[in-house]
Amino acid sequence: MVKQTTIKSEISLKGVGLHTGKEVTMTFKPAPVNNGYTFVRVDLEGQPVVEADANYVVNTQRGTNLEKKGVKIQTSEHVLAAFVGCDVDNVIIELDASEPPIMDGSSKFFVEAIEKVGVEEQNAERKIYVVKEVISYTDEATGSEIIVMPADDYQVTAMVDFGTKVLGTQNATLKNMADFKTEIASSRTFSFLHELEALLNNGLIKGGDLNNAIVYVDKEISSETMESLKTAFGKDSITVKPNGILDNLTLHYPNEAARHKLLDVVGDLALIGTRIRGKVIANKPGHFVNTQFAKKMSKIIKIEERNQVPVYDLHKEPLMDVNKIMSMLPHRPPFLLVDKILEMSDNHVVGLKNVTMNESFFVGHFPGAPVMPGVLIVEAMAQCGGILILSSVPDPENYLTYFMKIDNVKFKHKVLPGDTLVFKCDLISPIRRGICHMQANAYANGKLVAEAELMAQIVKNS
Repeated sequence: MVKQTTIKSEISLKGVGLHTGKEVTMTFKPAPVNNGYTFVRVDLEGQPVVEADANYVVNTQRGTNLEKKGVKIQTSEHVLAAFVGCDVDNVIIELDASEPPIMDGSSKFFVEAIEKVGVEEQNAERKIYVVKEVISYTDEATGSEIIVMPADDYQVTAMVDFGTKVLGTQNATLKNMADFKTEIASSRTFSFLHELEALLNNGLIKGGDLNNAIVYVDKEISSETMESLKTAFGKDSITVKPNGILDNLTLHYPNEAARHKLLDVVGDLALIGTRIRGKVIANKPGHFVNTQFAKKMSKIIKIEERNQVPVYDLHKEPLMDVNKIMSMLPHRPPFLLVDKILEMSDNHVVGLKNVTMNESFFVGHFPGAPVMPGVLIVEAMAQCGGILILSSVPDPENYLTYFMKIDNVKFKHKVLPGDTLVFKCDLISPIRRGICHMQANAYANGKLVAEAELMAQIVKNS
């Protein structure tokens, strides 16, 4: 079991936003389990939270921009990539502006901050989505494509081709996420001269200078453009190096552009909200295709989680047989609806019912087309949960269990004679004063057939 992680203590960084040019202080804080990555705008009333969720992506021009209820977070990808690369699951990212500091245009300074405070394990299992088949997304307009295929680890390959002589075709591969810090984190953002002119003319990249963006010169620089660049970057002189980039910067790697695109992919796919075990191949990646793929993956994962049947050996000797169950529950046939208990811990229980044609309710529901009544599926889930709650007392035979509340009941598929129902009940909160609040799911034929939020109380049988 891989445990979730967070940082050991808080740490702050200061700088300017690349596109806003605003001074910003960003503080990383430890977060509880299952928090994920959350941005907090401490400069706004109520300190609103924006989760790092692909469904909040509103714009991908020159960065991945999130918005929730009017609250914006711009250029989130470099920070998120650092946390994935440092194997951190849960963190609160406080900002006093809409955009994290650009620093040197890479994830390097964020990684250094994380390593300075350290990472610690938490008492909860990390959720990992294991890729079982190829999943892809293609942007027909640009020809950009991202696929993920089964692999033993999370691996990423980025292939870029901008159709220019100065940059050409580049590839970068990260076979082990542990190498992110040394191989990818310091790769800086980049732009082409023709893009830079347009951005400057539109008042963007106000925080940019020659220390946080590689500029590839893909056209002749006119004297007017040269003067505007000198003004924008506050330099007395600007020249083009023999390798086709503006001066004051030396490339860290010959394929630094591809490595930075890989960094962006890692950051954008953090918006899926679940760790991936699979190999990602991104051909001509960009923030739009990255985040569209993240949305698709997030949706697939959520659907599979809802429909995923726990895998158990149904022929293995059960934890409790029907006789043991009857020693705890007051129910008796035909109203005893649990045949076996397969698994149980302090906070969950798994039970089973074999649905046969001999069930008394099939006599009238419905003759000629028998279907198990939905209310009885809920009752069966409750009986299974009753085993869990009664196990919390030393003399369960002296207690009765009563429903207090049933919420969010959904019936997904019919249950028919011959089906095997598997019930899984998980505590939503600890059992207190004999009150049990649980999430109950019922599965059959490889599908989720019913779900409900149940609240019950055990009372001593006087």
